[in-house]
Amino acid sequence: MKNNKTAATILGAILLCGLFLNGCADKQSVPQSPQKTDAAPQSEENVQETDSADGILQSFTANTLDGGTYTQENFSGTDVTIINFWATFCGPCLAEMPDIAAFEKSLPENVQMITVCLDGAGNTDGVKSILEEAGYEGTTLLDGDGDFASVCGEILYIPTTILVDQHGNMIGDAIIGGQQDLEETYKAAVNDALLAL
Repeated sequence: MKNNKTAATILGAILLCGLFLNGCADKQSVPQSPQKTDAAPQSEENVQETDSADGILQSFTANTLDGGTYTQENFSGTDVTIINFWATFCGPCLAEMPDIAAFEKSLPENVQMITVCLDGAGNTDGVKSILEEAGYEGTTLLDGDGDFASVCGEILYIPTTILVDQHGNMIGDAIIGGQQDLEETYKAAVNDALLAL
């Protein structure tokens, strides 16, 4: 009996370490075309590249953390929308949130950033606390329907960040995992997206 408890404890510790070292896993897959296999890992976190996919967020209604609604129409006011998917249980997500907050504040008027807290619908106070501590003042979505629910259901790893155009079409590659230099990685992705328009 004592050996079973010891084995269970060791197995649990190994699984926890694996989750911490590899980022947080959630759901099924990233909304994208098949992954390129030549994508190089960026330090300890992985960035997986994909071909762009069209029309992933063209019809939806989502609930915001502040009690409002957000739809595909909210994309039309800017050229590019950066969408960061995260969860309250994800260490890499929480670690990069202050960098996301700083980056969001530095964006030009033609680019906006929103976050999606995948486990936030039943824990709005906890989500607000995390975002306030990080200094994030932008829009956060919690749950929704239509294309939004489909995309959230396809996220495999968190944090995952995608970029969409004014019509909800995905532009460029998904950024998967926490980033060593979030500002440079995101800035390069935004610049590439703007050039692709």
